[in-house]
Amino acid sequence: MPAPSSPSAPAAEPPQKAGRYDGSRPDRHRTGPAALALGALGVVFGDIGTSPLYSVQTVFTADNHRVQTHPVEVYGVISLVFWAITVIVSVKYVTFILRADNDGEGGIMALTALLQNHSFKTRRGKAVLIALGIFGASLFYGDGIITPAISVLSAVEGVKVATPALSHLVVPITLTVLTVLFVIQRYGTGLVGKLFGPVMALWFTVLAAAGINGISKNPAILRALSPTYAVAFIAEHGTVAFVALGAVVLAVTGAEALYADMGHFGRPPITRAWFLVVFPALTLNYLGQGAVILRTPSAAENPFFLIVPGWARIPMVLLATVATIIASQSVISGAFSVTRQAVQLGFLPRMTIRHTSEREVGQVYSPAINWILYVAVVALVLGFGSSAGLASAYGVAVTGTFVLNSVLFLAVARSLWEKPRWLVALGGTVFLTVEVAFFLANLTKITHGGWLPLLVAGAVFTVLLTWRRGRIIVTRNRTREEGPLLEFVERLRTLEPPVHRVPGTAVFLNANPDTTPLALRANVEHNHVLQQRVIIMHIQVRNVPHVPVGDRLTSSNLGFDDDGISGLDASFGFQDEPNVPAALHLAVKTGHLTAQDLEEVTYFLSRITLVQSKQRNMAAWRKKLFLTISHNSAHPVTYFGLPISRSISMGEQIPL
Repeated sequence: MPAPSSPSAPAAEPPQKAGRYDGSRPDRHRTGPAALALGALGVVFGDIGTSPLYSVQTVFTADNHRVQTHPVEVYGVISLVFWAITVIVSVKYVTFILRADNDGEGGIMALTALLQNHSFKTRRGKAVLIALGIFGASLFYGDGIITPAISVLSAVEGVKVATPALSHLVVPITLTVLTVLFVIQRYGTGLVGKLFGPVMALWFTVLAAAGINGISKNPAILRALSPTYAVAFIAEHGTVAFVALGAVVLAVTGAEALYADMGHFGRPPITRAWFLVVFPALTLNYLGQGAVILRTPSAAENPFFLIVPGWARIPMVLLATVATIIASQSVISGAFSVTRQAVQLGFLPRMTIRHTSEREVGQVYSPAINWILYVAVVALVLGFGSSAGLASAYGVAVTGTFVLNSVLFLAVARSLWEKPRWLVALGGTVFLTVEVAFFLANLTKITHGGWLPLLVAGAVFTVLLTWRRGRIIVTRNRTREEGPLLEFVERLRTLEPPVHRVPGTAVFLNANPDTTPLALRANVEHNHVLQQRVIIMHIQVRNVPHVPVGDRLTSSNLGFDDDGISGLDASFGFQDEPNVPAALHLAVKTGHLTAQDLEEVTYFLSRITLVQSKQRNMAAWRKKLFLTISHNSAHPVTYFGLPISRSISMGEQIPL
């Protein structure tokens, strides 16, 4: 496989349908608000919506039962859960961070892109913030492999409560459910939202009803809504409360996916669905679980299924299983969004990323990421075997992402929004005090499995930075080999004998607008031939999601009007589709080219073959890693929507 043909420019996602893109920016969300809110229930809130399955249970059963089921502890734990959800999700994410979008796109990579576009007083400060953003995105992948495994396992384990004789089927059923989930990803989050949105609406209704049923058994649990119980629990049970935080944080897992998935549906539908449906249902269910534990302390072994009447437990297991499929969906679709943004911003090579909706620009699917996640999730299920075992590995990556999101958001608020220092300091004190406490509490899990998501995050972080560094080196060496474009065009006029011109149009894709495409140089110097009309096309991906149609194209005659050689620059946002033939037709419509220019078109790609040099510009192992990644990047013909039968690759070796 050839190495990337344009390592100097961030790549854009390949179009699903070559003819759909016409150069204009599509409306981000053309579906009705009610339908988007319902779809958001089916995609965005699955993770946090299924946390009641295991979070309270984990608090009282983990770490040798150090958290007792005495009323003081129960009130304190439920109060901690409620206020953690309130502060981290309702206040921080839904009220504030969802406003920090990059033209509708969310997630830590969107925050990173915002900061990357901004001018800072010091280059080092900007580099540190961007590195933190990249590491936060890497942590998201670490979380992404655990969420599907623990969510589905915890639901299927309800079988053991209803019918203990079927306990041996928990793992096989879990693997079957997960396989179906990953197989249907190719059909897109739009379809998944339509299928799962109504189910999740039912799920949250049942959560609320089950919670009310539990509360009715012991209404005194409503006292836990007061933050004084959380404060008292921490003050009176210092070490125990600190350990409990490591499990309490499971109640807010999914908040980071909520932000990463914002591009799929938009902020208003997510906000409405949260405050009108999800938040009330979660609050009632956690209160109900606390009430049942107060009444029957042994219920702490599995309070979620014990707040449901006996006759309803098998149906609840089935509904919970479907709901946990949806929980996994929120993280998987978030991983697709983060991957696409990383590709477009130049931290990953070109990958096949498909649009799965004709209406919603943010809904995408990445086959490679989908199946890598699947293999990792299956390995986790087989390796840990139970949700309790996975809970020991869960939380480190999530809380780390929380902290990094807060740091980058505060940087955006201060640097881009120019908010007062005192206001930023106040927000940082509130958010970071809570989140750093959760993060430190989860560090106790590292030796019990918490190392796993950190290992995954470290590997992803290494790949992202290695690709970024390698691209910089390759771009520098490639620029030297290509030479100045204007000098080459001028030299063509004085060649003796002159280069033979043949009928047709040649389009040369060019990574750098100021240098000569390697394919053009090879065609002239080795084949001694050139088409009558030559278009040297430079594709630039900006650090914004979309480029307006009026700003998309610029053209130039490269200094001469009579040689048939012209330059065309096409700018895309990192959410736009870089479909080259469609962009050329747009150039005809806007007057940059003529219809004659698009007759008998042949596309030329500058293929470069990377070879490892002895220069000490990067560690040898990182060079090998870069070469391995480059050989597996998407082919530029597919990536840019070019017709295979009219595309030619030419080039030479470039040292790394």
